[in-house]
Amino acid sequence: MKVAVLVGGVGGAQFLLGVKEALGMPAIGEPEQESPHEISAVVNIADDVWMHGLRVCPDLDTCMYTLGGGIDTAKGWGRESETWSVSEELSAYGAEPNWFGLGDRDIATHLVRTRMLRAGYPLSAITEALCDRWRPGVNLLPVTDDRVETHVAIEDPRGAGPKAVHFQEWWVRHGAGPEANAIVPVGAEEATALRETLDAVSGADIVLLAPSNPVVSIGTMLAVPGVREALRETAAPVVGLSPIVGGRAVRGMADACLRAIGVDSTAQAVGQHYGSRSTSNEGVLDAWLVDSEDTAQIPGVATRSVPLIMSDVSASAEMARAAFEIGGVTVPEVAG
Repeated sequence: MKVAVLVGGVGGAQFLLGVKEALGMPAIGEPEQESPHEISAVVNIADDVWMHGLRVCPDLDTCMYTLGGGIDTAKGWGRESETWSVSEELSAYGAEPNWFGLGDRDIATHLVRTRMLRAGYPLSAITEALCDRWRPGVNLLPVTDDRVETHVAIEDPRGAGPKAVHFQEWWVRHGAGPEANAIVPVGAEEATALRETLDAVSGADIVLLAPSNPVVSIGTMLAVPGVREALRETAAPVVGLSPIVGGRAVRGMADACLRAIGVDSTAQAVGQHYGSRSTSNEGVLDAWLVDSEDTAQIPGVATRSVPLIMSDVSASAEMARAAFEIGGVTVPEVAG
């Protein structure tokens, strides 16, 4: 079976572990024998940022480290057994920005990526090369090889009036505290979707929208020309999983992002935001899974309430199985 999953960072990576287990694959790493199943993870790149001359791709790296067994499981991001000597030295020099920490092991990844970018390699080829080490067991595909960066319009916390900042500055430095007046994926409209990404969606047996941030993860990917169209045109069922449980975002500060685009933090509102493929000219959903605490009724979209807290890999796998079921897809039995 071919599964395409649109994902962001921490939550998306955890969901991918469950998708792998639901297909009978080891959650971490590659199977000892080649699996008949294929998972393509289409990953948000609009959180990417230049830091101290290095290109940092948080969502790609979080997926790669998580699926490859190198993630700091306590934080859900960054490398396990990380040290911070370089960041400490940068702070001692007064080098800005000092609010975004780069771990020593993590810097090695960014050095390789930056060197390859400057040599002319596209991000997709670089990601494939990095995955040669980590062996995540899925095809990690940046949604585009082009540069897209989310910027946020806020009031300057120092009282200097309105300003636009990179998403990472708003999210990490300010903790999404300043109210966002607008969230803009700069460069998305001019970007070209990766061919492999579109092929993964069009050739899938089922497409899943992970319970990632609907604005700055899934939303920025939908802003890249061709991605929404591919979701609308694929013959596969498209099933989304709600990132909202009991009226609150499960992870991060997605509530602040939803407020910025005028969408309530409810499973109903987010499902309506994505919309129905059958009843809307822009909608992308055939089915929508919401948490057991929630309900949703969206014309043209099948809905079901199931547990959506990813407390461990088994819970994530049950979510994936529920998505397969509501999408009408049966996982083939694998001999041996």
